[in-house]
Amino acid sequence: MTLSTPAALTTSPPPAVDFDNRDVVYEYYRTHRPSRARARLSCAVTAFRKRPVVRYADTARAEIRQLIRDDRRLIIAINHLSVEDPRMVAAFAWRSVFRPRIGRIRVLAKDELFIDPDQRARIDAMGAIPVFRGKDHGPRAAYAAGQQLMDVCVRRMVDGDDLALFPEGTCNETDPTRVQSIGTGIGHIAARARKAGAPPVFAFLGLTYDTGGRATFYLDRPLAEFPERPAQITRAVSTGMQQALDGALAAVR
Repeated sequence: MTLSTPAALTTSPPPAVDFDNRDVVYEYYRTHRPSRARARLSCAVTAFRKRPVVRYADTARAEIRQLIRDDRRLIIAINHLSVEDPRMVAAFAWRSVFRPRIGRIRVLAKDELFIDPDQRARIDAMGAIPVFRGKDHGPRAAYAAGQQLMDVCVRRMVDGDDLALFPEGTCNETDPTRVQSIGTGIGHIAARARKAGAPPVFAFLGLTYDTGGRATFYLDRPLAEFPERPAQITRAVSTGMQQALDGALAAVR
């Protein structure tokens, strides 16, 4: 995700992540680039501590590796089970085929995670972008912020970054074996990125935890060809996410 003045190289402090300050926030994250060395170190330390299990569908590892070599843009769609998920995904990145992309993957995270300065420094280092959710700020106001977020995501992809998303939007507290309903935001991002000249490929990452809290990830085969309309794209993503989750569940049985 070529930039004239990367925010990571400036001395000005990052803006407060506050809903009323969202114009400034999204302008900042439109160009913010974390230190790749720091991102790699953070992911490596987290992987050492958490030690997630990583499994692949047949040919998935080789296909993703080739996409990375070809510098194709990726949207990684992950089911959401716990507040620990973003940290586990950082550990996964280090132990997986995505290691070369660490520091160039933008992760969408809810705005409340940016309140504590120490926590914000950690997630900023790993490329997080704040999300102002409708459940927290009201659907009408959050819709406008969502449009800004989509613009930022597309800009980052055009500039060479990948995205990692939890499209369910909230932790699944109902049935961890079934992907929850997802909004069309991910479909709009993919459609806009394709129109902007950065056609993405979807990577579906299934996540489950054993009784001891250890994470197992299952990376399914990527999806390069998908429908035109955002709603249709979203349905294809939901299907792919469920297949990846089924793979993760099968891996721990």
